[in-house]
Amino acid sequence: MKLYISIDMEGITGLVDNTFVDSRQYNYTRGQHIMTDEANHVIRSAFDEGCKEVIVNDSHSKMNNLLIEKLHPETQLISGDVKPFSMVQGLDASFSGAAFLGYHTRAATKGVLSHTMIFGVRNMYINDRVIGELGFNAYVAGHYGVPVLLVAGDDETAIEAEELIPGVTTAIVKKRISRTSAMCLTPEKSGLLLQEKTKEALANAGRVKPLVPPDHPVLKIEFANYGQAEWAHLMPGTTIDDNSPTVTFQAKDILEAYRAMLVMTELAMRTAFC
Repeated sequence: MKLYISIDMEGITGLVDNTFVDSRQYNYTRGQHIMTDEANHVIRSAFDEGCKEVIVNDSHSKMNNLLIEKLHPETQLISGDVKPFSMVQGLDASFSGAAFLGYHTRAATKGVLSHTMIFGVRNMYINDRVIGELGFNAYVAGHYGVPVLLVAGDDETAIEAEELIPGVTTAIVKKRISRTSAMCLTPEKSGLLLQEKTKEALANAGRVKPLVPPDHPVLKIEFANYGQAEWAHLMPGTTIDDNSPTVTFQAKDILEAYRAMLVMTELAMRTAFC
């Protein structure tokens, strides 16, 4: 079995606000250590359960957060920014399953540090189905026939995952109190939980089906303000709504939709918040 891991930061235990997930802030180094430890708990358990290869994709911000010198030595790490498929870089049909660690809920919903890609996105849709990072990444996995077996994060993320992917195993490492506070497991306890849930997820692998994306999907992104939509609309092939900050793109497949989303959100971030 070959396992793919995409690991974000906002859903890691103990990481509850921007000071842990922004490299310019004082708690960030602590966040890196806890994030790396959570990755290792899943990796070790995967190897113990018979996985022959584990590839980890660092999927937060500049995507260089994991401490490679502390990772399980048999792991391969995809690190760095400007990756054509961002949070799912390197994922293909050769994998038996995927695990999404440190994940969070989509924008405009309850959950610790909830958002979708950038804080300027209010809602994102594929064929009028609202999705976040979890859903979009699961669709890319589904394009390759790869099921998402495990999702780890807060309790609201577990609910989102279970609604999207029947039979998925979820690991709840913290429970939301507000968007920037939570009841958190200690790293030691979260580690034990992640090991147990990894074992459960791999044992259940044959009963989880890939989240198959629609053919010729329509991507629609509703931004927080019209200026962001105007920047996103600079991408060829898009249309912009005259009455709301929403940009639409007709894609040939989910991979093209994903790359279009990356371009549109990067452009939208050029808008000054004033």
